[in-house]
Amino acid sequence: MNVLNKIALVTGGGTGIGKAASMELAKRGAIVAVNYSRSQSEAEETVEMIQKAGGQAFAIQADVSKNSDVQDMIQAIVSTHGTVDILVNNASITRHIPMDDLEAATEDIWDELYAVNVKGMFFCARAVVPFMKKSKAGAIVNVGSIAGVTGAGSSMPYAVSKSAVHGLTKSLAHALAPEIRVSGVAPGAVATRWWAGREEKMKSMIGSLPLQCIAEPDDVAKLICSLIEQESLTGQIITIDSGQTL
Repeated sequence: MNVLNKIALVTGGGTGIGKAASMELAKRGAIVAVNYSRSQSEAEETVEMIQKAGGQAFAIQADVSKNSDVQDMIQAIVSTHGTVDILVNNASITRHIPMDDLEAATEDIWDELYAVNVKGMFFCARAVVPFMKKSKAGAIVNVGSIAGVTGAGSSMPYAVSKSAVHGLTKSLAHALAPEIRVSGVAPGAVATRWWAGREEKMKSMIGSLPLQCIAEPDDVAKLICSLIEQESLTGQIITIDSGQTL
């Protein structure tokens, strides 16, 4: 898919990987809806940066864990721009809990992470499908994680939720073909605010990686755009982790 003049929605689009994806899509000519739940100032800053660079973007609020919010968001985009051609399901949350502390992984935490990380991605995909099918073309990229492959990460609920994202990606690819392609990315460590306060741990990790570096948000954003543009690919989860899982 050539993204020029296509309408793209990036959830969690004001920070980290989402911000980079929003800016990269706009750079390639897409009109970008930068979604946020609480990070309004960051989303508006991302829009301003895109516009100053000559791109087109606007910020839009919705809590993706709430189906009614998602439906309202999609209707608002469609009412002004006619459709949604591209969805980058990026919005995710985590809680930092030692993997062996099973008692700390409470029911509330499981529910919270699944509501955003898994159900939220499903709600957004389901909401855009009618418009993509109407135009007989669409591309969805879900942002997973190597935690969903290795089973290790910031917490057990997070790792399991990302494994579910990978499963959701494959299921949607089956369900929505041939009009809509659905793929995923599985980043390893990425230099985002996720590492705030734990920079020393990040630095120690770098030395153990085959490529001696961790990915930047821009690296993941370029991969996301490549998956959107690649017409012969669906249902695949592409790892980008500097060799972390080798």
